[in-house]
Amino acid sequence: MRRAAATGLGVTCALLLLGAAARGADAAAAATRPDPRVDEAVERGLAFLAAGQKPDGSFNSGPGTAYPAIPGLCAMAFLAKGYLPGPGKYGENINRAVDFMLSKAASDGYLGANEGRMYSHCIATLVLAEVSGMVDSNRQTRIDAVLPKAVQVILSAQRVPKQGNNKGGWRYGPGSTDSDLSCSGWALMALRSARLNGAAVPSQAIQDAVQFVLSHHSEQHGSFGYHDGTSYAITLSGAGLLCLELCGQHGHAATRRAAKYLMNVYEQLPAQERCFYGLYYTAQGLFQIGGDEWQRFSRWMYDYWIPRQQPDGRWDRGENGCPYYQTAMVVLAFAVPYRQLPIYQRDETVDEK
Repeated sequence: MRRAAATGLGVTCALLLLGAAARGADAAAAATRPDPRVDEAVERGLAFLAAGQKPDGSFNSGPGTAYPAIPGLCAMAFLAKGYLPGPGKYGENINRAVDFMLSKAASDGYLGANEGRMYSHCIATLVLAEVSGMVDSNRQTRIDAVLPKAVQVILSAQRVPKQGNNKGGWRYGPGSTDSDLSCSGWALMALRSARLNGAAVPSQAIQDAVQFVLSHHSEQHGSFGYHDGTSYAITLSGAGLLCLELCGQHGHAATRRAAKYLMNVYEQLPAQERCFYGLYYTAQGLFQIGGDEWQRFSRWMYDYWIPRQQPDGRWDRGENGCPYYQTAMVVLAFAVPYRQLPIYQRDETVDEK
C-alpha cells in the first residue's frame, strides 16, 4: 500500500489539483498563504517537538501518554510543513516516530493495545497511510505488512452490530457496540487516507460513516456533537464538517450550516475542555470551506495563539498533560495552508469567485 500506487480517489484528487492549477490556483494559494510570523511559530513548534523526542521515537510526555498517537501526531506536524522522512531536516524524527508506531503493532495490525485504544489505532493508521510511499524500502516493507491489517481492524470495528445513530461509527475499542463522533472522525480519516493510497476500502464503509456523521448533526443549531448534534458542539463541529468535506460532500446543507455555526462560536474555543482538539478540527474544516470563513478564522487563530507560544516553542495549557500533543495540534492547525498532507487536499474551486 504505497502512495505512488494510489488509484481511484487518489487519481481523482490528482486531476482536481491539475485542473485547479490550469484555472490559476496560484492566486488562490497566495490568498491563503500564512504570513512570516506563522512560519516562524511553526518552525519554533517543530523544534520543540524534535528536542523532546526520545531515541525510540516516543516522547517524554508523562504517564499514560507514551502511545502511538503522540508520535503519530508529531510526525504529521513535521510532514505538514513539508519535511520528509530521510536524511533531511527532521527526517530522522519522522523515521523514529514511524518505527515507534510500527513497534506497537500487534499480529493482527492493532495499534491501540494497552494505551490509547481505538484513538491511538486510528491516528497511527492515518499517519502510516500518509507516510507510505515516502520512506526507505525497509520501512516501506514494514508498513506494507502492518497497514492493510490496521485498515481491516477499523473496517471490522465498524461492522460490529450497533443500534440507532451508533451505526457506521466507532468508539473506544474494536468490539464497541456504541460510537461517538470524536473517535469516528479519526477512523474515517484513516480509511480515506488509506483508500487514497490504494487500499481496498469498500465504498459502503465510507458511505456508512458519512451517514453516521450526518446522524450527529443538528439542523436546528447547525452543529455536530459527540453522541447527538449538540454535545461538545464547539469542539466537534469542525470534525463533522471536515469528515463530510473529505468524503466529497462539499456544498451539502450540513456543511454550510456547520460553517455558519462555527463562525459564530470559534472565539469560544480557548475556553473549551478540549480546545486544542477543537482548534485542529475547526481549522481543517473551515479551510475546506475556504473564502471569507477561512480568512476570518485564520486571522483570529494566528492573532490569538502566536502570542501564547512559550519561549521554547511549545503551546501548553495542561491539556492531556502533554505539551507535545498540544504543540502538534496547533502546528497542524497553523500549517493547513501549506497543503503538504494528501489527506487534507481540497478542490481549489472553493476559493474561486
